[in-house]
Amino acid sequence: MQFKDYYAILGVGRQAGAEEVKRAYRKLASKFHPDVSKERNAEDKFKEVQEAYEVLKEPQRRAAYDQLGRNYRAGQQFRPPPDWRQRFAQSGSHGFDELNGFSDFFSTLFGHAHRGAETDADADADAGEVQVTLEEAYAGTKRRLMLEENGRARALDVQVPAGVTDGQALRIAAAGRRSLVLRVKLRRHPLYTLDAKDVHLQLPLAPWEAALGAKVAVPTLGGTVELTIPPGAQSGQKLRLRGRGLPGNPGGDQFVVVKLVTPAAHSPGEKEAYERMRGEFDFDPRANWP
Repeated sequence: MQFKDYYAILGVGRQAGAEEVKRAYRKLASKFHPDVSKERNAEDKFKEVQEAYEVLKEPQRRAAYDQLGRNYRAGQQFRPPPDWRQRFAQSGSHGFDELNGFSDFFSTLFGHAHRGAETDADADADAGEVQVTLEEAYAGTKRRLMLEENGRARALDVQVPAGVTDGQALRIAAAGRRSLVLRVKLRRHPLYTLDAKDVHLQLPLAPWEAALGAKVAVPTLGGTVELTIPPGAQSGQKLRLRGRGLPGNPGGDQFVVVKLVTPAAHSPGEKEAYERMRGEFDFDPRANWP
């Protein structure tokens, strides 16, 4: 689950007073209201602004959020303390039954918090984990769970939305007032590694491709793209493919990390080629050593 910076969403500082928060909310709500706005993703942004205001307008809820969020930045992986629900309920703050499409982050922290210590019948039930590939996380997928309720087994189809990240909690409506919580586990990928919604890929290059520049076909989760390698590329250099990470609001990018691969010299001709290079280049890779 990713941490949400509600101050950044409203465009106010952490020391903003109640009136400043209210003014910022009204301005953004007017800008992104789905009935009038022509902005891209206006409905999603409107819900995000509403969510931020619901937290920051109420002093006790805001204080609890500030305490949890002082060491986090937007987009970082976040899990509340195990005793969060009890602590929040004891503070006297009110939770929500109707979450109006708010995020998993919001519902985990503030949904049903006013009930205090929940009964087993009302508490969220742990449904285990669902393993998905990075390709499935990029495009979204479905899984079928088998549940046992009142002694009877039933199948439940679960939609895993596009853009899920490792450890994210999916809340699924079940019988009565209970919800099922399903944790996402991303499988290790042979090519890509993931940092929040950013995808990283090592790109092997021959020395002449790095030195002279080249156009290289690079795989991404959304398909192969042609990447221009600038002349003089160095090992470890990062090249960005914007918008090629996991989708979301905001979505991620793909970072291509240059990795120079030096071919071995086996034949006399290959060895001679390296000898010519040594003679032609006035180059010392350790020239900057102290």
